[in-house]
Amino acid sequence: MRELLEKFARRRKRGKVGEEAAARYLESKGYRILECNWRHGRLEVDLICRHGEDLVFVEVKTRKDGSLSSPEDALGRQKIKRLVRAASLYLSEHDCWEFPCRFDLVAVVDTGAGLDLTHYRDAFDASGLG
Repeated sequence: MRELLEKFARRRKRGKVGEEAAARYLESKGYRILECNWRHGRLEVDLICRHGEDLVFVEVKTRKDGSLSSPEDALGRQKIKRLVRAASLYLSEHDCWEFPCRFDLVAVVDTGAGLDLTHYRDAFDASGLG
């Protein structure tokens, strides 16, 4: 049980480090971070940003180098549906439906010597998923 808890703590820490690196990266590209880990019930959006006129909902996926799956693989259909629902709730709560929106993915790989980040703008089409 102790090993399982330690593994979970390491994974959680790696995810937090990946989210912080993604936020710094996006800020360096002109994004303004509005929210980190925005939650509504069990739904969460890692980062919510403004980039120009766009409101950008960003999912950050972090994996250790050599993992069985890539960060990109972790963004499946069910996760996308949850992100779209969360984004809809955010838009309603903040009365900002007039802003153009998109969904980005930042894939982070912890190489052991550093972090490799790949930013996917418009990572998926949300039409019909809300």
